[in-house]
Amino acid sequence: MASTKKAPLDPKKTLEKIEEQFEMFQILNENGEVVNESAVPDLSDEQLQELMRRMVYSRILDQRSISLNRQGRLGFVAPTAGQEASQIASHFALEKEDFILPGYRDVPQIVWHGLPLYQAFLWSRGHVGGMKIPEGVNVLPPQIIIGAQYVQTAGVALGMKKRNKKAVAITYTGDGGSSQGDFYEGINFAGAFKAPAIFVVQNNQFAISTPREKQTSAKTIAQKAVAAGIPGQLVDGMDPLAVYVAVRDARERAINGEGPTLIETMCYRYGPHTMAGDDPTRYRTSEQDNEWEKKDPIVRFRKYLENKGLWSEEKENEIIEQAKEDIKAAIKKADDTPKQKVTDLISVMFEELPHNLQEQNELYKAKESK
Repeated sequence: MASTKKAPLDPKKTLEKIEEQFEMFQILNENGEVVNESAVPDLSDEQLQELMRRMVYSRILDQRSISLNRQGRLGFVAPTAGQEASQIASHFALEKEDFILPGYRDVPQIVWHGLPLYQAFLWSRGHVGGMKIPEGVNVLPPQIIIGAQYVQTAGVALGMKKRNKKAVAITYTGDGGSSQGDFYEGINFAGAFKAPAIFVVQNNQFAISTPREKQTSAKTIAQKAVAAGIPGQLVDGMDPLAVYVAVRDARERAINGEGPTLIETMCYRYGPHTMAGDDPTRYRTSEQDNEWEKKDPIVRFRKYLENKGLWSEEKENEIIEQAKEDIKAAIKKADDTPKQKVTDLISVMFEELPHNLQEQNELYKAKESK
């Protein structure tokens, strides 16, 4: 009998089939209206209000941090306005025993996880006191090396698995970080060992000045999970409820032994990449800014809560004033912290200082005693 010839494989068609699977997950539209009733999380009225409180508070923290930076009272600051749903709602789905490995834009999450605010300010100043994480606060200091936290997260998650802990390690990077080698190594390693990790890519459209479409030909970043053999999900990062549900479900899978998840949150940063001289007007248009501001996560969630009778202008103003008072007290405490000395920096580098650093430490001790 003559053999039947098979049609040649069509790799392009295979790719298109994969890309079709990554639809945007959304619960609230831009007007705060529910568009996915079956996915609405079972959060109490108090929990919904608390989530909103944290988002409003974080927006004020961003505004005040920028102002303090311009006054010379803070050092490194990466603006977060526009990413509150991605950051705060994802954290809201975590438990205290979970471990956060943040990128440099992810200060709000680790503050809500227990890092005292004045220490976050010390970190911004490069002060060693900002790196001394209190006992029981499961966070690492924000990672400056882009994408490096992904490899570290795979290791922390594997450690949790080996210790039979019902907890996860979660990390964040931007769309630019997904172009780093550490990104692929981290998700691949965690996938191979089914480590309980959640990898979040906050796609705010620009890696500093490079638009997302110039970084990769992939239609989504979420689909990169396929290569690592792990679940991937594309989420409306301006929708707090959608982000919460995505992370909640990823956490549940992880602690049940199903391994890691890659989550891409589509969002936007309203400010510059950092306060270190970046000018977003050179690579973004006012039309882009205006379009994304219509999707503002706080405005969207405010409308949702107001429709449920759970929010008011008075309540929001109280939170704003409280945030300002807390920030004022925290920056004062940071100001009152003894200035960092060279010996402070040297002494924390190793458990036992090598000979050359012992010599340097003695030299600076003598200088500082004068």
